[in-house]
Amino acid sequence: MTGTVTTAAGASERRDGVLRIGTRGSALAVAQTTHVAKAIARATGVDVELVTVTTHGDTSRESLSDLGGTGVFATALREALLADECDLLVHSLKDLPTAAAPGLVIGAVPKRADARDVLCARDGLTLETLPEGARVGTGSPRRIAQLKAQRPDLDVVDIRGNVDTRLGRVAEGDLDAVVLAAAGLSRLDRLDAATDYFPLSQFPTAPGQGALAIEVRAGDEKGRGPIARALQAVDHVTTHATATAERAVLAGLEAGCAAPIGASALVEDGLLFLTATVYRPDGTERLTASHAATPDSFGAADLDEAARDVGARVVSELLEAGAAGLAPLGSTR
Repeated sequence: MTGTVTTAAGASERRDGVLRIGTRGSALAVAQTTHVAKAIARATGVDVELVTVTTHGDTSRESLSDLGGTGVFATALREALLADECDLLVHSLKDLPTAAAPGLVIGAVPKRADARDVLCARDGLTLETLPEGARVGTGSPRRIAQLKAQRPDLDVVDIRGNVDTRLGRVAEGDLDAVVLAAAGLSRLDRLDAATDYFPLSQFPTAPGQGALAIEVRAGDEKGRGPIARALQAVDHVTTHATATAERAVLAGLEAGCAAPIGASALVEDGLLFLTATVYRPDGTERLTASHAATPDSFGAADLDEAARDVGARVVSELLEAGAAGLAPLGSTR
């Protein structure tokens, strides 16, 4: 039996047999939350309702770092969850602070989409073929550093706005290209705009990029109730572990979105591998650390322990190598 998925505008009162999922109102947020909602409905047969919540990050045009970091998108959603205006939240994991929110836990991490960044350029251009002085837009300090490291001749422009707004600036000729997440374009059926895919080995992305997090009130993830069953149905153990390892780097370095840090983890041949890079903001210097851990099993608990262990070792190596003098660390998480 498959449940239904509907949408509510603003706060929604609890109705028996219906799970209410809170989401930002942007097209991308609604698309990814709808994907999770359909998966839950299919797996559990429970009816699911989307509840849209407006955040300050959605309405402001300031740069993300000026707004105060990744938490700018999460605060209003978390307030709605704590106020019982919804039962679950779906976040882009890369936008979620690493510091725990009192009374809330991450209950599940669904299977990850493509974690890579892509270039969306006019005339099918790639990063290599962009002309000297080309204007490339991004609001990410990490992407800025990576672009400047690879192509110091480019004019990198700090931009905000949703995917359509950013792509529109290329179409209108204001920018020659923008850098976006492949996962976001895929969820919006806009991958046709991508003209160049950046390999993770050269362009590690934001910790958790491509993954979603489902957050619930502490305690709701336990037992056999509808919320716990929904979490169990969509949690992907390997994605959960690799995202935990990547986010352990952010937490250990006490870094937020203002710090140009990339991280990439994977499980292969019985090992959990993690590589992280800290960049000087102008792209002129970087530090990289890589470590691997061997989990006792591939169950959730052992993978989680291995993820935290490998994350701690990567952080220790980066700090010993001087990462704190390279990038702005100790910022809001």
